[in-house]
Amino acid sequence: MEGCRDIFSKKLYDYGAAWRIMRPSSVTDQIFIKANRIRSLEVKGVSLVGEGIYPEFQAIVNYGIVGLIQLELGYAEKEDMNADKAMEYYDKYAQTALELMLRKNHDYDEAWRAMRVSSYTDLILMKLFRTKQIEGNDGNTLISEGIDANYLDMINYSVFGLIKLAEANGNKE
Repeated sequence: MEGCRDIFSKKLYDYGAAWRIMRPSSVTDQIFIKANRIRSLEVKGVSLVGEGIYPEFQAIVNYGIVGLIQLELGYAEKEDMNADKAMEYYDKYAQTALELMLRKNHDYDEAWRAMRVSSYTDLILMKLFRTKQIEGNDGNTLISEGIDANYLDMINYSVFGLIKLAEANGNKE
C-alpha cells in the first residue's frame, strides 16, 4: 500500500486531482481496462508496452480508492481538491480497505495465500461486472452489497496480487 500511496501522491503532484471530474461509472471502466490488461498479460505471457502486471494492480488499488472518494463526494465539474485533502481521503479509504482485509483474513484464515494471482484477476473482473450491473440499476440492489463494497474487494484482491508478486520476485517490487 505504501508503494500505491507513493504513486498516487506523485501523480497528484503531476496532474492535480483531475480525476475529480470522473463519474463513478468511468472509474469502474478504468479499473476494467487495468484488470483486462492484467488478464491479457497473464494469458499472452508478454507485454509489448513494457509495463507488467505489478503496476496494473497498483493502478487498481488507486482507482479503487478514487472510486470510493467519488462515491462519497460525487463527481466535480472541475478539479476542486488540493493535494492535502486528496491524500487525507486516500488515507481514509486505504485504512477502510485494510480494516476490511483484516476482518476477512480472520474469518477466512488467510485463504488468499493459497490462491493463484490469476484468480485475483478473475475475481476483480467478476466484481467489475457486478459493479457495472449495480451501476446499471442506479446503484440499487435487492440483497447484495453495494458499489463501495465491490471497490473495497477489488482493492484488497489487488493488494493480495501485489504481495504474491513481490514474494515471487524476492520482494524486489
